[in-house]
Amino acid sequence: MHSFHYQRGKLTCESYPLDKAAERYGTPLYVYSSHTIVDHYQRLDRALHELHHEICYAVKANSNLSVIRLLADQGAGFDIVSGGELYRVIKAGGNPTKCTYAGVGKSREEIEYALRCEVLSFNIESEQELSAIDEIARSLNKRAPIAIRVNPDVSASTHKYISTGKTENKFGIAIDRVAEVYDRAQKMSNVRIRGVQMHIGSQITEIKPFVQAIEKMVPLVRQLKSDCGIEFFSIGGGIGIVYRGSLESGDKIWWKEDQSRHSLTIQEYTGATIPLLKSLSLRVLLEPGRFLVGNAGVLLTRVLYVKKTPAKTFVIVDAGMNDLIRPALYQGYHEVVPLRESRDQPLTKVDVVGPVCESGDFFAMDRDLARIEPGDLLALMSAGAYGFTMASNYNSRPLPAEVLVSGSEAKIVRRRQSYADLIEHEIAEG
Repeated sequence: MHSFHYQRGKLTCESYPLDKAAERYGTPLYVYSSHTIVDHYQRLDRALHELHHEICYAVKANSNLSVIRLLADQGAGFDIVSGGELYRVIKAGGNPTKCTYAGVGKSREEIEYALRCEVLSFNIESEQELSAIDEIARSLNKRAPIAIRVNPDVSASTHKYISTGKTENKFGIAIDRVAEVYDRAQKMSNVRIRGVQMHIGSQITEIKPFVQAIEKMVPLVRQLKSDCGIEFFSIGGGIGIVYRGSLESGDKIWWKEDQSRHSLTIQEYTGATIPLLKSLSLRVLLEPGRFLVGNAGVLLTRVLYVKKTPAKTFVIVDAGMNDLIRPALYQGYHEVVPLRESRDQPLTKVDVVGPVCESGDFFAMDRDLARIEPGDLLALMSAGAYGFTMASNYNSRPLPAEVLVSGSEAKIVRRRQSYADLIEHEIAEG
């Protein structure tokens, strides 16, 4: 579900017309729905009511301060992967003691910062990291809270770049080594064992991998509860969202029809996992990112030219792969819809491409779209996660602005970069 719909022929976010946003703030432009973000959080929170649980939002999905603040106001914890993300959470009003710190390459400076901020736990990714954190905590006269990340060797059935739970992935400690590593941790004077963690991947749209991973973990978790007194089991994130048919999925009716069968609902997820988790009698942590914000955002772009060749028709827009890299990097699908509703118009097969000097700079290939003219405005749907956070200044293109909508009001939550911003931190010699 989301809050993007056509109203009187215009695509709106909640009740704010998106053409108005484009004219007021320019394009390319990220627009987020505050209602959708809060609604997704609350629905997941309610669905987990049978468990003692904590939802720790994965900041990497969308790290805008206003988005973090929205979720902090709901009582969310946070899954962070860098000192910078921890800094953002604190600046947005989030509670550092509700932050789990993940990532295979935490630096000494980051670990010291997180210890001083008293994060909930460090997700330990290797035995060397465990030793390093113990030593750093000793130097600060602190005890580091830890949860070892287990690699359960379960396929997430997702894109290989975002699969994280197989033995060939760089994440976590092999499940058959974990008990021994916990035994080591118990003997360390500056480490406090708090829990155990896993995360098998992202954009998972079937329940089977989640169930397989939890079932594989349950005996280990029981053993750790008995031997180490762990307080929580973090099952990670990874719940997938709708990309194909994204616009229609904002309607309740869509979820009752056949096209929704490839999507994973909250009810399916919790219905299959809660019985397994409830039996552990432990606090359960979840780390959703894309699930909370993915369908809550769109990228608005304006058509610059329509270029016809003997082989293709190219719709050239002002957004590029530097603004939204998912199609180029992951072959990710984003639905492309016009801001003015086009009913019963003939469709033409086109490629929607950006201005960046690479053939990989595209948003849609061989897509059937209604007639498009220069100056038209388009929305790239489901762009709220891993959109702006993965954006770059490639081709010296300024980063786009971000807008947050609440009802009939919109506010700028990140200003558009200027050319001067591009070189602000550079030092020219001579």
